[in-house]
Amino acid sequence: MDETQRESRLGFEDAIFTLAPEGLGTAQSALGRTRLRTFITLRWLAVGGQSAAVLLVYFGLGFELPLALCLAIIAASAWLNVFLSFAFPSQRLTRSWEAALQLGFDTVQLALLIGVTGGLSNPFLLLLLAPVTVAALSLSFLWASVIAALALILAALMPLAALPLPWTEAGGTHLPILFQWGQFAALAVGTVFFTVSAGRVSQDEARLVRALDAASVVMAREQKLSALGAMSAMTAHELGTPLATIHLVAKELVRDLSPDDPNADDLRLIAEQADRCRAILSAIREAREANDIVHARTPLDALVEEAAAPMKGLGVVVTVRAAPGEGGAPRPPVIERSPEILHALGAFIENAVSFAASRVEATANWTADQVIITILDDGPGFSAEVLPKLGEPYISDRSEARLGGGDMGLGFFIAKTLIERTGGRVAPRNRTPPATGAVVQAVWPLQALLPRDLD
Repeated sequence: MDETQRESRLGFEDAIFTLAPEGLGTAQSALGRTRLRTFITLRWLAVGGQSAAVLLVYFGLGFELPLALCLAIIAASAWLNVFLSFAFPSQRLTRSWEAALQLGFDTVQLALLIGVTGGLSNPFLLLLLAPVTVAALSLSFLWASVIAALALILAALMPLAALPLPWTEAGGTHLPILFQWGQFAALAVGTVFFTVSAGRVSQDEARLVRALDAASVVMAREQKLSALGAMSAMTAHELGTPLATIHLVAKELVRDLSPDDPNADDLRLIAEQADRCRAILSAIREAREANDIVHARTPLDALVEEAAAPMKGLGVVVTVRAAPGEGGAPRPPVIERSPEILHALGAFIENAVSFAASRVEATANWTADQVIITILDDGPGFSAEVLPKLGEPYISDRSEARLGGGDMGLGFFIAKTLIERTGGRVAPRNRTPPATGAVVQAVWPLQALLPRDLD
């Protein structure tokens, strides 16, 4: 394995974390970056809905309410939209604090409108959940909590300053204070629930997007190496003809010159160097052709050996074993040389080497219908906190590793995703006591790995 291949395998997860600040960002950086046009559109919808509701109650149902005050409160949202539309490009991504300010304004505006039309007695009180939910979906948990707290504080102040429900002046029943506080309790429960649940969903989605982006970076690296190999083969092929011409012309010129001609030595040197270039290009071409054969298919044990090769010589004994299982053929099956499987196995072996006390074993087994690759080490094993999370795209501090709350979360997710893309599944666990260490087992149907012309 050459240095370029070794570099592409080593630091599987470290490369992802190195690239993160520039290309991938963190899960939190994906939040609070909503387009300004989205907020403006949602606010226009709110303005239209609020206007329709107020006019329907006043003119359609005939209830008395402070129409001018209600329309003035609604107009405040409309004027904010007009200002934002002229002051900033609509495609501009808002910063977290800008989005929080806009949602805070929407919360205050909606609370004022509800306050002058009945307060906690108003059945539209639950609309205060709208800006809270948008905040939970688009902002960090801290900013979402601020918006949620603002909504609850404004709702709690309504009994002190709210105007009565318009229907009481038209002969409607006055709602008891207990009902109003029941409305507040329902709002509080809904606010907390939507803030937490929507926030968790948006956090998971942001982490998933980042993890999938990282997986695409890993595969793009492999495709780039493959493209470089193809380019080298094409270059060797294209340069072969002109170098042969240079070599031939130089030889003929040497024959036409007298031995004592001062240009004879230069022409001989040109011919020798052209011949040397042809030999180098021939070696590149042969290496590429051999690599293409290996790239197409390889024995199962050779694939595991290739994945483990960069991890050898790092202070931990890495052993690769291969043995048939029940009903398996005596020799390892020949499978497609999948870059996804190589990267995934390399990540699992790298993680095992990082935490092993002295040895890591990678075992390949096969039966009549399955392929099983097991990677185990003699380290501390996965912690009880980490084990249920393995396979989720969460970000953690590698320094805490298995003994603490962290592990290779993102890297494990990427490796697991790559295995699943090839038709396999991954099962992590700890070794059975008294043995210590972690076990990661990948299982595929044999037919999923066979070369297509052998299916």
